[in-house]
Parts: sequence; C-alpha cells; structure tokens
Amino acid sequence: MKRQIREVRYFLFGQHFSDGLRITLAILIPSVVFYHFGQFETGLPISLGALWVSITDAPGPAVHRRNGMLAGNLVVVLVSLITGFIRMNVWLLGVEIALFSFFFSMFAIYGNRTTSVGTAGLLSMILMMDRELESAAVWRYGALVCAGGLWYMAISLTFSQLRPYRAAQQALGECIHEIAKFLMIKAEFYSIRTDLQDDYRKLVAQQAVVSEKQDAVRELLFKTRVIVKETTWTGRLLVLTFGDVVDLYEQIVAMYYDYALIRDRFATTGILDEISRLIRQLAIEMDYIGLAIQSNRPYKSRTDLIRHLERLKTKIDEIGKQDKEGSNLVLKKILISLRNLNQRLNDIHTYSPTVLSEKPKNKEATEYSRFVSHQEIDPKLVINSLTLSSSIFRHSIRVTVACLVGFVVAKLIAYGHHGYWILLTASLILKPAFSLTKQRNYERIIGTVVGGLIGVSILVLIPNTTGLFWVMLFLMIGAYSFQRTNYIVMVILMTPYILILFRFLGLGGINVAEERVLDTLIGCVIAFAASYLFPRWESQQLKGLLRDVLDANRNYLRKLADSLSGKPLTLTDYKLARKEVYVSSANLSAAFQRMTSEPQSKQWHKSEIHEFVVLNHILSSNIATIASARLTAERPAAVCPPDLLRPVKRSLTVLNESLKKLDTESAKPVLEASAPESSPSEKPEPVVTEDRSLKEQLDFIQKVSHDIGKLTDAILT
Repeated sequence: MKRQIREVRYFLFGQHFSDGLRITLAILIPSVVFYHFGQFETGLPISLGALWVSITDAPGPAVHRRNGMLAGNLVVVLVSLITGFIRMNVWLLGVEIALFSFFFSMFAIYGNRTTSVGTAGLLSMILMMDRELESAAVWRYGALVCAGGLWYMAISLTFSQLRPYRAAQQALGECIHEIAKFLMIKAEFYSIRTDLQDDYRKLVAQQAVVSEKQDAVRELLFKTRVIVKETTWTGRLLVLTFGDVVDLYEQIVAMYYDYALIRDRFATTGILDEISRLIRQLAIEMDYIGLAIQSNRPYKSRTDLIRHLERLKTKIDEIGKQDKEGSNLVLKKILISLRNLNQRLNDIHTYSPTVLSEKPKNKEATEYSRFVSHQEIDPKLVINSLTLSSSIFRHSIRVTVACLVGFVVAKLIAYGHHGYWILLTASLILKPAFSLTKQRNYERIIGTVVGGLIGVSILVLIPNTTGLFWVMLFLMIGAYSFQRTNYIVMVILMTPYILILFRFLGLGGINVAEERVLDTLIGCVIAFAASYLFPRWESQQLKGLLRDVLDANRNYLRKLADSLSGKPLTLTDYKLARKEVYVSSANLSAAFQRMTSEPQSKQWHKSEIHEFVVLNHILSSNIATIASARLTAERPAAVCPPDLLRPVKRSLTVLNESLKKLDTESAKPVLEASAPESSPSEKPEPVVTEDRSLKEQLDFIQKVSHDIGKLTDAILT
C-alpha cells in the first residue's frame, strides 16, 4: 500500500502532471473566456493554437523549449494558412498531404524536439482539411492560431522563469525513482525463489529506463546556464546531487557476484533473504529521497538502516564461525557494499548551504558540456538521409503512403463528418520501429473502444452541463499528463473528453462515438498495413549496437588498465567512459526488447543476443567494481605488478578481435587497444596490492571477455 501511495505522490509532484495542468489551463482559458462574452468561435482557434504548440514543449532547457515553441508556432500558422486555401481543390490538397507528410516526418532526423515540431505541423494540416472557411476567414483563423501559440509560450516560459529549478528537481527525483526500481530488481538476485534469467531480463530492461532518465537530467542541468554557471545554492546542489546519484548507480551496478554459486552455498542459512530484505529497504529509502527532491521538501530517514546492517553483520559472523574455511568472505563483501550504499544515500540528503557555497568554476561548465550531446540543424543531414538505408526515410515514406490512403478512404466513405480522424490515427500510430507501431495499434484500438464506452456512459448518466464540464476538466488533465508516458491511458481518457467536447459544440454524442471508433479502426488497419512497407527490422541494426557496446566496454576496460599500470586517470575521462557504457548498453537492451515484439521470422539470434547483453552487463559491473574502488580510495591506489596486468591485456585483445569481426561491413576502423606500457624512466615502482581478490576479479574479467568472444562467433555464424 505504501508503494502505491509513493507512486501517486511521484505522479502528482512530477513533471508530467505539471505539464497536464499547464496544457489544460492554456487550452481551456481562451475558450471559456471568449464563450463568456459570446465569442466562442474566436476562442476555439486560440485554444487549438495553444494545443499544437504544447506538443513542441518537450522537457529540456528553457532556451531549447523557447526555440522549439517558436518554430512550432511558425510551422503551425504557415501550414494552417496553406491548407486553408488549398483545401478548396481536392487534387491540390492530396499533393499537399503527400509533400507535408513526408517533409514533417523527416524532422525526426534532428531529434525528439524537432520531431514534435513536425508532428504539430502534420496535425494542424489534418485538422484544417475539413474546416470550411472563406479566404478572409482563413487569415483570421491563422492569426488566432498564432495568438494561441504565443499565449501558450507565455504561460510555459513564465512558469519556467518563476521556478527555474523545478523541472530539474522533478527530473532528478524521477531518475532516483527509477534507480530505486533498479535496486529493487537487484534484491531479487539474492532470493532463491526467482529465476536468474528472468531477473537479468528485468535488470537490463530497467537499465534502459535509467539511462533515459539520466540523459533527461543531463539535458536540464548541463545545458541550462542558470544552473551550471550561476552561484545559487539550489543549482549547485542539483549538480552535485546528480553526480552523487550517478556514482550511487555505478555502485549498484558494480554489486555483482556469482549469484548461482551464492544461492547454492547459502540457500539453507536464511542469510540471502536477510540481504534481499535489506536491499529492498535501501531501495525504499532511495525512493523517499527521490520523492523529497521531486516535491522540494525536506526528508528525514524513516528506517534505522544502521541497526539492520549491524544485525546482518552478526548473522554473517555466525555463519563464519560455523564454517571454518571462511566461505563467508563473499557475504562480508556484500555487507561492505551495502554499507557504502547506505553511506552514499546519507550523503545525498545531508548537503547544506555551507557545503555548496563555493562558486562554480568556468572550467566545470566546460566539463559538464562533454556529458551532453549537441545536435545541429544541418540540411546536409536530410540530403544524406534520402536513401532506403535510412530508417527515418523509410518511416517518412510509410507515413506519406498511409496519409494518402487515409485521405482517399475518408473521401470515398460518406460515413460521418470527421474523416480526418482516419488520417489522424494513421499518422500518430506509425513509428519508425515496427514493434512500436504494432504496440500503438493495439493500444489505440483498446483505448478508443474502452474510452468510447466510458464517454457514452458519462453522457447518459450526467445530463447536467456543469457536471460534464468538471468531468471533462478531469479527463483533460489526465490525458495531457499521460501523453508522453502511457499511450493507452491517454487514449482512454482522451476519447470521452472529445465526446463531451463535441456535445458542448452541439455536434452530437453517441453517433460521434460510433464514428470515432470506426475511423480509428480504419486508421489502425491502414497504419498496420503501412508498417510492412520498407520495414526496418531491429535485427538489421543489432550488429551495430553490439559493436557499440563492445567498443564502450573496451574503452572502459582501457581506463582501468591505465589506472592499474600507474598512468594518471582523470575523474571526468572515467565518468565519460562509464556514461558511454550505460548509454550503449541501454540502446542495445531497448532494441532487443523491441525485436522480441516483431514477427518470429524476423528475430535474429534471440537467445544469443540476450546472453550477450547479460555478459556485457557482468563485464561492465566487474570493471566498475575495481575502478570505482581505486578512484575513491583514501590513499593513492597501488600500482599492480606485471603479472596482474596480463589478464587485462588478454581481455583487451579478445574484445578487440570481437570488434573486428562485428565491424567487417563498417567503414569505421577498429583501433587497437592494448594495455598501456610505461617507459622505464616513468614507470612507478610496483607495489604489491593488499587486495587478494584483485587477481581473481581480473581473471574473471578475462573469462567473461573470452565468453563474449565465443558468443560473438556464435552470433555471426
């Protein structure tokens, strides 16, 4: 029950609910105000302009959001004007649909923000198709739509100006929330009642979610000048907290052990259940910290984790006394990891203004910029993508064909007065990936049918206009809150909201529901059929993603080799290598999950790819275990003798050979990556390390690297 309450609180204090409230107010206020003065026909286009520009208002730095909304408003106004005049000629309208469908779909080349601008332009064209306006009225309509877009921009940017750190706090809290879920999955590895393969499948899937949330926080923190360069305590706190959160996540990832062996050895002692229970408590504690950051409220620990750690230590000591061979060494390592995890959690919510009073240096801002990607709007990118080898080009062709077919079908079928719903459904459902289109089809059909039934029930049971308005308000907030997170919930809420709106407009009720369901089904059929046109199967890009993961892990291992051999390793370079591992692993995991939803005949080495994902996760976890320990050591880490470096050199060699095999069709050369060798004059005096298990860890890294090499051969055969 407490978990459900936390989820509700996360939603209410989250960015998506804030967006839902803002979009709802921006859409409703113009229509309600002008309706009050008997000018509803004036308020409606303003509300539509606000709705279309809100699509382009994706989370991110304020300057990027402003530029995106300005571009979206310009596109929406131009498209509305062009469509308003061209719609009088059905042949010209068909040409416009073909050109604009392709043109706006190609916007996806430049990233999510420009994709949303293209979507807004496409929707404004579709919704303008059946709007019967005289020439003078078209200009007036375009002006009102422009005013609505500017109205939404003013509201959105004003909120950002008044609370400049709110979006970053919400994104950081959401990131911690997903890391807590990751840690909760980690707890399952210590339970003898779960299947390890299922646990790994859940873990790598959640890793993709965590990577997405971390990228969102980086965008907000490291591309926002007010946070990176100003001396405010809040901005400094957010940057430092995020750094600690990423380090905390690395420590969770680094908590790898031979779980099968642990289960066999300690299953009868009951200690594994204690460890699993304590990890869950740590995850819950982390979840509350994330909620406190997201809601911008102070937090006090709800659990005495120190007491639980001491109790776990006592049980581990008892097991050690019963077994004189010292088989509880791995349990002691787990205990140390959990203590470190608890200490990091304490550090995150004990920052004070005095700790953060130091002015951020300009050099820090430069370092931060290395952690975020920068996308330039280069027309050459579009020109170079006009080939069937580009997934965006293929997607644009599918959208064009689907919209043209939908337009023809809408003109041929004389059922109802909202044929544009067919085009609307087809254009929104089609995605570059076949699996996503298939999922959207299913969710759209289910959501529309369920939402239609709910809408009809509401219209029958609530005849009162005031009651219908408040229900519509609730549905609007819910629909716009879930539009970026849960498509089926958004459709379920959006459908009755539209039916109630049409009742207010005097355009019918139940008959409109029937028409919407029918048009949605037709649009879904068209979209699903179009998804088989020049499809881009996930298996076609998996080889490149496998290579990216191997390359990132090889570079990560190279950083460890530098540290072991005595070469200086900067914290920034290490963190960049770590970030590349997380991002590439998340991309591979997400692609693998999408491939499992594709037709069986199009799935490529399903079991081997899954094993590859797991082995690379194990490899990066073990590298992180050693590297993070050396970087965070209180005294300088010892230089390893040559015999300890041999497993690292062999591992690098094996990974390099695997990369060459995966890179046979790529023009990008694979660089040799041997372990560094210091010159005799610079080479530090070798010091024997105190950690006896270091050699075992390095040998294990070598073993995993060889297993990855064998698996690569199996995949390529």
